[in-house]
Amino acid sequence: MPSILDDAQATLTQWLSYLESIHAKPIDMGLERVKEVAKRLDLHFDAVIFTVAGTNGKGSTCTMLEAILQSAGYRVGLYTSPHLMVFNERARVDGEYATDAQLIEHFRKVEGARGDVSLTYFEFTTLAILSLFAASRLDAVVLEVGLGGRLDAVNILDTDCAILTSVDIDHTEWLGDTREVIGWEKAHIFRKDKPAICSDPMPPESVARYAEEIGADLWQFGRDFNYSGDRQQWGYGGRSQRRRALAYPALRGANQLLNASAALAALEAVQERLPVPQQAVRVGLSQASLPGRFQILPGQPAVILDVAHNPHAAAVLAQNLDNMGYHPYTYAVLGMLSDKDREAVIRTMGRRIDGWYCATLQGPRGTTGEELAAKVRQTLEIQEGKEGEPAVHACQDVRTAFAAAREAAQDNDRIVVFGSFLTVAGALEALGRTAGVRA
Repeated sequence: MPSILDDAQATLTQWLSYLESIHAKPIDMGLERVKEVAKRLDLHFDAVIFTVAGTNGKGSTCTMLEAILQSAGYRVGLYTSPHLMVFNERARVDGEYATDAQLIEHFRKVEGARGDVSLTYFEFTTLAILSLFAASRLDAVVLEVGLGGRLDAVNILDTDCAILTSVDIDHTEWLGDTREVIGWEKAHIFRKDKPAICSDPMPPESVARYAEEIGADLWQFGRDFNYSGDRQQWGYGGRSQRRRALAYPALRGANQLLNASAALAALEAVQERLPVPQQAVRVGLSQASLPGRFQILPGQPAVILDVAHNPHAAAVLAQNLDNMGYHPYTYAVLGMLSDKDREAVIRTMGRRIDGWYCATLQGPRGTTGEELAAKVRQTLEIQEGKEGEPAVHACQDVRTAFAAAREAAQDNDRIVVFGSFLTVAGALEALGRTAGVRA
């Protein structure tokens, strides 16, 4: 069978299809395979490496770090996952998405180096993006952990500064079903004698225990760094650094000051290698943009896009909706994967929703609109046909669900699209938008 390496014309789409076929399991936790291929690739970094883990808040923290560092004049590589619309979103260099040609070049390098080592899609693409970053002469690299921490492919690199944003229940099949166990898994991005920033206000005890066990320098929110603010501005206070009179981040939502303070604590911790002036902080926070995280699209009715797919993220979304002000009716476009805690997410959103449009998501982990609609009725004990009860509709896909919600909504109402990256991506496609659209 000919190798894809023999096909000089293979497209990015063809490469990604190939990568989905070369390993028996989509998720296969462990570092032995990926470490072996990384060794063969001889990856080296002179850049300051930030590794960011957490149940929620990772993407926002990574994006703010990138924006601030770029505003300070540094060359930055950012790796995040999953993507919303196109794979290229996962890798940014100097704020620009990696091109197809750049990605294919480094896919070819990984394929040539791996030999008979079988890699998952995530492992292979992580190595390719790390290879791209290593070749790009960067000052800083910001890496978002895909799943957990201890056995995630990103964790093959020894970070200069680890950030743990939050610990909550998610991915229980791989990480465990308690915050203590999950916290221990995520804390494995910490390194001896290196700063470990924890912005979870109430982290499980396992986080501090692991930091002490390995000799990491734990920075705990509320003890080593904090924030304060009023309606006009906010300020950061760390161990030895104060940043006052800051404008609020461009990213919307109740938790964004927590995420911003984690980014500023990380920058304080590495200030000898990457000094950042106050103006760069102001500009970076004002320019940071992250699609699908309480993203409010312009126009009427208001459309809110949020990838919230676990109870913790749903609680933040619910709080943000409550802070928006009055809207006569709120309609939900909901699509969720079967391995998520659908009942808890639905229960958290509860009676804020006046009409549910439940969409089928494709794939082996997908849930049909009918299944999800039944889950909504059961969880919220909705009596169909009773006056005053929210209507619950099953839809064949996100596009159909979104169109139905827009048909139902008046100009002063709002539509919230949530439950999965796939759900938000479907709504963006229906609107003819790209993931890079700024709210």
